[in-house]
Amino acid sequence: MAAYLIAQVDVHDPETYKKYTAGVPATLDKYGGTFRVRGGAVTPKEGGWEPKRLVVIEFPDMAALNRWYDSPEYQKIIGIRHDASEGQMIFVEGA
Repeated sequence: MAAYLIAQVDVHDPETYKKYTAGVPATLDKYGGTFRVRGGAVTPKEGGWEPKRLVVIEFPDMAALNRWYDSPEYQKIIGIRHDASEGQMIFVEGA
């Protein structure tokens, strides 16, 4: 069953964040990760939720998603995201 990383991100240092976004794609292939949403316009409809940036990445299953997140490749760049942004992230299984 597919699994998804869903993140809402508030970038406060765009130049540093660009280093992170440039590095992420190379970490995904080995784990079958594919961007489904990467930024783009957000149109709030209900509940007052107005995220500045949304990211959705699909993986073949939850195990692959967790392997990617814990991988040395991703852990090497995660600090860049922490330095450049604030946000929330969840992992969820698909239907």
